[in-house]
Amino acid sequence: MSNLPKAKAVKTPTSLKKPPVPQSFWANFIQTLKDVFTDKGVLLMLIIAPIIYGFFYPWPYSSEVVNHVPVGIVDYDNSDLSRTIVRYSSASPQLNTKRFLNEQAAKEAIWSDQIAGYMIIPSGLEQQVLSGKAASVSVLGNGGYFLLNKNVQMGFLQAVSTVSAGVEVKKNVAQGAYAPTAAQNTQAVPLQIMPLYNQTEGYGAYVVPAVSIIILQQTLLIATAMLISTWYEQRRHSTSIRGWLGRIAAMSVLSFAVGCFYYGWTFELHHYPRGQNMLGSLLFLMIFCPTVATLGCVFGLWFRLRERSMQILIFSSLPMFFMSGYPWPANQLPEALQVLRWLIPTTPAINTSVQLNQMGASLSQVATGFYALIGLWLFYFASLLFMRRRTDSKQPALQKSFL
Repeated sequence: MSNLPKAKAVKTPTSLKKPPVPQSFWANFIQTLKDVFTDKGVLLMLIIAPIIYGFFYPWPYSSEVVNHVPVGIVDYDNSDLSRTIVRYSSASPQLNTKRFLNEQAAKEAIWSDQIAGYMIIPSGLEQQVLSGKAASVSVLGNGGYFLLNKNVQMGFLQAVSTVSAGVEVKKNVAQGAYAPTAAQNTQAVPLQIMPLYNQTEGYGAYVVPAVSIIILQQTLLIATAMLISTWYEQRRHSTSIRGWLGRIAAMSVLSFAVGCFYYGWTFELHHYPRGQNMLGSLLFLMIFCPTVATLGCVFGLWFRLRERSMQILIFSSLPMFFMSGYPWPANQLPEALQVLRWLIPTTPAINTSVQLNQMGASLSQVATGFYALIGLWLFYFASLLFMRRRTDSKQPALQKSFL
């Protein structure tokens, strides 16, 4: 009989054993919910952050329309006509006028941000108007701030146009025309402007409904990638196809609830156009949230590090917004970006959401957006299966080197 010592089995330390990973749909669904609410970082990003955004992001735009823009007036004419123009400009709710002695003083005020623009009334204006000669005033605005520049131009335009119409009426009356008829003839084709879907023409009502979709996407995308990367670090990421569907469904349900918070409370609180097609909006969320969650799973398996999800995705919000075609016409983008932008969920999602919730479009009218989101989900899920197969094949080698 051999006297060699018997080999002893080496037990794996309990701390190195992986907890069993559920494989069924509902087990993964429940486990994902538990992990979300026990992971402070994921919980903060997925639920708390978008709620805070819903309170504070629309707040700076609460006034909606920009009024009382500080402007300057340089009056070189000092006539009854010029004083009338100054008086009408001062009465405009869009403008807050200030007199300057010369143009150089007005320029210095623009350079020091005291005013957003100024109007020059040239010398001899009244005399030119009374003699029937062509006359004009000059309006100069700060083109570097297009929102204020628009108000400067529109405010002065309305004031000067009103005075000009009054001068034209007086000329016609002096020539023997009946006063009411002369007033009507100053504008042969009356212009009536009726803004649709945004009655106040407010900036907040324009930008917040679109940005809210970006907020929903980025918070869900980062939270999902963080959670999957954490599971990868813990060697808990591997599961069946049904298991991945359960994880996607759990993240989607939580994001869907946040989306309902935006549609049902945030827009109501700030009096934005809303609820024109609520059933269509809810159906949109039911497709949008799983699409983004699936992309988050792909990123989680790709990044493999929890911190990397935040580091990379946090900077992608602004490019995604501009590539969506909402703040800038998509056909004016470089051709490469016109193709690349269709790989991002917000490209079809922003316009689809706005058209349903703010404009009241029917499902048939936004069908292209729904088809695009469904196509993206299929593409993302196929990518997820590829990443799953790739990471699962590497996992035994990783475990061996770890042990």
